[in-house]
Amino acid sequence: MSRPYKRPALADGDGDGDGDGDGDGEPSRKYTPVSLTHPVSPPLKKRRRAQSLEETEPARSPSASRRVFDSPFRLTKIRDLPREMNKDTITLKDILGDPLIAECWEFNYLHDIDFLMAAFDPDVRHLVKVHVVHGFWKREDPNGLELQEAASRFQNVTLHSAFMPEMYGTHHSKMMILLRRDDTAQIVIHTANMIIRDWTNMTQAVWLSPRLPLMEPSRCDARPEEVAAGSGAKFKIDFLNYLRAYDTRRTTCRPIIDQLSKYDFSAIRGSLIASVPGRHKLDDTSPTRWGWAAMEQALKSVPVSSRRSDIAIQISSIATLGPTDTWLKSTFFRSLSGGRPGGTLQQPPNFQVIFPTPDEIRKSLDGYSSGASIHTKVQSPQQVKQLAYLRPMLYHWANDSANGADPQEGGGGGERRREDYENDGGDDEGDSAVVVKEAGRKRAAPHIKTYIRYGDKSGPSIDWALVTSANLSKQAWGEAAVRGADGGATMRIASYEIGVLVWPGLYGEGAIMRGTFLTDSLGTEEVKEGTTAVALRMPYNLPLQPYGKGEVPWVATANYSEPDWKGQIWRHG
Repeated sequence: MSRPYKRPALADGDGDGDGDGDGDGEPSRKYTPVSLTHPVSPPLKKRRRAQSLEETEPARSPSASRRVFDSPFRLTKIRDLPREMNKDTITLKDILGDPLIAECWEFNYLHDIDFLMAAFDPDVRHLVKVHVVHGFWKREDPNGLELQEAASRFQNVTLHSAFMPEMYGTHHSKMMILLRRDDTAQIVIHTANMIIRDWTNMTQAVWLSPRLPLMEPSRCDARPEEVAAGSGAKFKIDFLNYLRAYDTRRTTCRPIIDQLSKYDFSAIRGSLIASVPGRHKLDDTSPTRWGWAAMEQALKSVPVSSRRSDIAIQISSIATLGPTDTWLKSTFFRSLSGGRPGGTLQQPPNFQVIFPTPDEIRKSLDGYSSGASIHTKVQSPQQVKQLAYLRPMLYHWANDSANGADPQEGGGGGERRREDYENDGGDDEGDSAVVVKEAGRKRAAPHIKTYIRYGDKSGPSIDWALVTSANLSKQAWGEAAVRGADGGATMRIASYEIGVLVWPGLYGEGAIMRGTFLTDSLGTEEVKEGTTAVALRMPYNLPLQPYGKGEVPWVATANYSEPDWKGQIWRHG
């Protein structure tokens, strides 16, 4: 086993001590394995307006007929990787360190208040109004008690407990809302818990909205029936409806809803895909859908390739889905398979589930410690049956397993040896040769969650991409629809989740989206004249490598006696 590259650790630590989790990819301290022992003044109004306009159009235009956009999703910086693998990445301090931030609403599953507060500019840290929204509603919950103790050390921190009506639900959304002293707002949707470990050596993604200006006094929001999927107006409607879900029983988000309603969201490109707990009617007139129904509705507006496509589901947790694949295929896969075809759709998409094996966890930068945030189970007979139907869909995270199956071109082509890809320098369109493309994250264990449809394996050309907090679970995406006595259909969701769906058509008619590796940008030489192109930063290497015979996914509740690269073993309990 080769030791991964690692430079000396920084003084802030890596968050060791968090253990197993909530069943949906999150750590919790109680299951730690026993074996791992100047003055601030706002700019002038004209300057503010010019800055806002610049940020709504981040295109790099090498010629009048060619427009190139950087990736709408960014990866977080990995502490123990070299500079060349951290190009264009972002840190928490990059997001929160602006001294113009006046108010922050932080939504998450796990929170380290000291870590959060340390990310703000030190000169204004004590002035920022910080609201922390969490799901620890039980009085005796140790996580909630610890959160209260930490918040008590800061006079400017207010805690809000989310309304949690479902027994097995979690407050799993990962988001920040920032209000600034220059009268702009920003929404940040990401995949990391607000703890040190998630922001150091775990692969994570961040979507940042443009800076949103206040609406002109004479302007009003569009009516729901007048807005298009992917527009800023639709995003605003759905986002405010998401926040309203917190106020079902008590006032939680009303202050931030009232403030955000005054802002102009028109610069946003993307659809909000969120989940809120409860039973939801599928045939009512509500403008906002939740869970898999939100994905199904949004994809009706998304052009997809008429050629055979792959949909890669890359997550950090696989929950119990049932002994048969009924929910997975008939409900979830069906909701992801839709789209507006450019021609006749001849074949359904091929699905790939990307999840690390024990060996990939052992080789990761934090070794076994990173496995505390990554979850599935194969102990019960039902879970064994689930693994059996998932196995043909399972693919590696690092894609360099000595025991893995031969990589397939995008998962759907003929089998070829990895050496064939590594030694083949061509990837011209129409050519079957594909080069292994390095994303620079194979040793940073995945806590990121991405769902991507590849419309063309040669680029890859991407039909759509989703970054979200939602793992592969019924709690996150919703149960199958149920018909009631009145003939109406309802679906049940247990958890709060949030994500953003993007596709090339949001950037212009005929636009294309292509995956980029080790950078957020497409080279101008990669874009033809007369083309609008959008980059999408890839978190994993391509082509994907299927699991080999005998390989199984990492299970945090199992015991592993083979030492990781640090010499540690994993003993759960």
